[in-house]
Amino acid sequence: MSNEIEIGRGKRGRRAFSFDDVAVVPSRRTRDPEEVSVGWQIDAYHFDLPVVAAPMDSVMSPSTAVALGRLGGLGVLDLEGLWTRYENPEPLLAEIAELDQGRSTARMQELYAAPIQAELITQRLKEVRASGVTVAGSLSPQRTQEFSQTVVDAGVDLFVIRGTTVSAEHVSGRAEALNLKRFIYELDVPVIVGGASTYTAALHLMRTGAAGVLVGFGGGAAHTTRISLGIHAPMATAVADVAAARRDYLDESGGRYVHVIADGGVGRSGDLVKAVACGADAVMLGAALARASQAPGRGWHWGSEAHHPELPRGERVEVGTAGSLEEILFGPGRRADGTLNLIGALKRALATTGYSDIKEFQRVEVVVSPYQPH
Repeated sequence: MSNEIEIGRGKRGRRAFSFDDVAVVPSRRTRDPEEVSVGWQIDAYHFDLPVVAAPMDSVMSPSTAVALGRLGGLGVLDLEGLWTRYENPEPLLAEIAELDQGRSTARMQELYAAPIQAELITQRLKEVRASGVTVAGSLSPQRTQEFSQTVVDAGVDLFVIRGTTVSAEHVSGRAEALNLKRFIYELDVPVIVGGASTYTAALHLMRTGAAGVLVGFGGGAAHTTRISLGIHAPMATAVADVAAARRDYLDESGGRYVHVIADGGVGRSGDLVKAVACGADAVMLGAALARASQAPGRGWHWGSEAHHPELPRGERVEVGTAGSLEEILFGPGRRADGTLNLIGALKRALATTGYSDIKEFQRVEVVVSPYQPH
């Protein structure tokens, strides 16, 4: 049965759903929340939590990456951010937090115009490595060829190539495009790449040899992509479509499993639960972790789109401070808005529906149930 809707006589559109449009349904069995597992493993690296921190200056610094790693998650440093442009970015982060809203975009464009320094990439990654946690850094597709060797030489464990959208078939008449398949084949470390928001795009990325695919396009709290470009991919449908690509690629490749990581629209604990229910192995959190008292953004959140020199597609948004990083992940919760104890909520959702781990929970029944706030 087709789920296409006629927009007009000359155009039809497929109905897509956000996390707010779906809900998880309990089954016939329940479990003890303390007896469920929410760990996952990508390549040789095991994590107790299905949480990857978004590589954004408002979310991750070397110290917060270490703190998240020690709590069982994966911190990813933005290797094109202030930490690799300035020896001491702390005063600049403080300045961004104090900027007048009307001035914030222009001032961030000025700050991020400073050149990226390869020696600072090395220094920041070595700071994380010295702590003993898994080391991950992120570059955009445009910067990957320029700085990838620096990143690998610094001892990165997981390499993230993250853009608003990343394809395996970028076409350019001005410069040689990044050949993802060749790049990943020649690299000695696992690569996570994205965003992708469709079955076909994700399948092509999986065929490049990526260990994980980031799912999302312009759906984060700090994005204005839908307003500025008219492009948006509702996350429940995007994750389910990419999970289907993972299933089909598993058969096509003879058993190679590519991890699906929901990246965008996961601002609260219920979103995390529904991302996994739709097929995600893990989630990449931005705004949720930007609310931590240790977050570099000091209660503000922004991504690289917010300071694009020609066409900003994001903005600095105030998310506030909800609690410490540990409280955001493990509680105790002091409010009922899904900002604290994200992992406790995920464990309770698994237990309430009778599933024992992430892989099992991906098979949970989901219904379309548009949310109507009171």
